[in-house]
Amino acid sequence: MKRPTAAERARTLAYGVAGATLVTTAYDHARGGDGEVPAEPVPAHATDGAGRPLLLMPAGSPSVAALHDEPDLPASLRVWDVAPVSLADRLRGQAWLHGWLTALEGEERKEAAVRLSRLHTRPELLDVGRGDEGEWTVLALEVAEVEISDAWGHAVLEPEVYEEAAPDPFVMIEHGMLVHLDACHRRELAGLYRDRFGPVAHDPVVRPLALDRHGLWLRLLAHDPDGSGSFDLYVEFPEPVRDLHGLRDACHRLLATTTP
Repeated sequence: MKRPTAAERARTLAYGVAGATLVTTAYDHARGGDGEVPAEPVPAHATDGAGRPLLLMPAGSPSVAALHDEPDLPASLRVWDVAPVSLADRLRGQAWLHGWLTALEGEERKEAAVRLSRLHTRPELLDVGRGDEGEWTVLALEVAEVEISDAWGHAVLEPEVYEEAAPDPFVMIEHGMLVHLDACHRRELAGLYRDRFGPVAHDPVVRPLALDRHGLWLRLLAHDPDGSGSFDLYVEFPEPVRDLHGLRDACHRLLATTTP
């Protein structure tokens, strides 16, 4: 079976589309914590070319303040991947990027703000990009270790392996593709299930769960009241696709051959 590697999946999760929180001891101390370190919200994040996370943070946040005394602050970025379609369990995977925070200054901070603005339309990034000393700043997380846990399994990655991988080419459009498939092609998705498992006593309810260059994850929703019979199915494309034209062609061919 062709599948994305653990490093590719981690780079995709960290890309900046999924939600994220930051864990540092500074946040716990600022809240008068008792040793259980909570997560500090990250309003927006992205990655640079090597997968280094860039975090838009309030200038008054505990982590930013702690960097004045500890320039390399140990931290972990937790990223969670949620399906765009409405399902009882929408969490598709999580990644934890462990390392240390550094404060970006000057041109490096401006470049990071520009990269963040390509994913997030936040007015705060205009001030950061101009170099203004305002209410927001950008931190970078130097990655020392990466963990990922998703439908493919759990893996721990060295930073070199993570950096050398590339995110899935469709990370930015996956949301729209899945919403379209769910709204307009549920009949064909159910046909994909019947083609693989044969006729069933009732019409299967199949929802799109995830998409990458290798194939499509589907979720079969059980008719059991407790939903215990639901399960996920991965349908491979004939070969990995590289661009939007190839993705559209692969999806069209896949749906056009299903049993009505």
